[in-house]
Amino acid sequence: MFNGLFDLQIRLDRIDKNTDPLVTLNKMIDWELFRPVLESLRDKPRKSNAGAKGYDVVLMFKALILQSLYNLSDEQLEYQILDRLSFSRFLGIDLGGKVPDFTTIWLFRESLSKSGFERKLFDQFDGYLRASGFSARKGQIIDASIVQTPRQRNTRQENQQIKAGEAKKVRKDWSKAKNAQKDTDARWTKKNCKSYFGYKNHVQIDVKHKLIRDYDVTAANVHDSQVFDSLLDADNTSADVWADSAYRSEDSLERLAGSGYREHIQRKGHRGHPLSEREKKGNRTRSTVRSRVEHIFGVQAMKMGNTILRCIGQVRARCKIGLRNLAYNLDRYSMLTAAKG
Repeated sequence: MFNGLFDLQIRLDRIDKNTDPLVTLNKMIDWELFRPVLESLRDKPRKSNAGAKGYDVVLMFKALILQSLYNLSDEQLEYQILDRLSFSRFLGIDLGGKVPDFTTIWLFRESLSKSGFERKLFDQFDGYLRASGFSARKGQIIDASIVQTPRQRNTRQENQQIKAGEAKKVRKDWSKAKNAQKDTDARWTKKNCKSYFGYKNHVQIDVKHKLIRDYDVTAANVHDSQVFDSLLDADNTSADVWADSAYRSEDSLERLAGSGYREHIQRKGHRGHPLSEREKKGNRTRSTVRSRVEHIFGVQAMKMGNTILRCIGQVRARCKIGLRNLAYNLDRYSMLTAAKG
């Protein structure tokens, strides 16, 4: 127990001396920037003035950013806010203040996902980045990472129907409890001879600042090349585009050239036609730049957890992955700005 505010301040000062990253994040980010979009979530008129007033929308949004940064479930997030002084200070909740419970957190994220506002928040911050001197520079890199979800144990017939686009028909035969646990939007894919079930986080970053400039979320079986064109940023100061060999095809090369881009896409060998030494050397040279996107996926895995995404359906997955991308940008921006100062 703390004997007084002085004792509490001593504890907080010791936390700061050990470099609490949330202090820097709070200092560098203008959280009020997001309030107009967040307030529009509550534009529905209240039926009655009775009952407790809801939590501040910016506080709830910051709680979701904490959840994304530290890969916490709703229950874990509630506990950590109650238990950790650094979390409660980040949210502006004092020791006697009310802490949102896990149901309140779930409901807020649910309203965010149903409205698709996580994308609005991401785009709004990207506009702020560009206006603050962090425009997309020195070219762009496009890549995708697999985000796994719990594997489904369906019958062969059910899987065939789901693949054929008859998920609604299958769901009619399932109980309410079973429906709540089944994800019929996620799909299987293979990478390096291993099978994965879930979604893909397709991202486009700028080479200069290593910030995510655009993203898309699809089922895991969607080939990377299918969202390639939609992620390209015509506003980048350079026409250079880097990507791995999955994006290389005659059509993609023609489209890039026709749009004025300079391609730096990895070459790939084929059976009977292995890469020449020159092509291998070119791949190594391109990898020195393209690896910057792997740093982002590495940071997300290290800080946010490379664990299974526990939500049902693509709408919720899109929201959680979108918030994860936004949380990365917020954290990255705070680091870049702090380094400047």
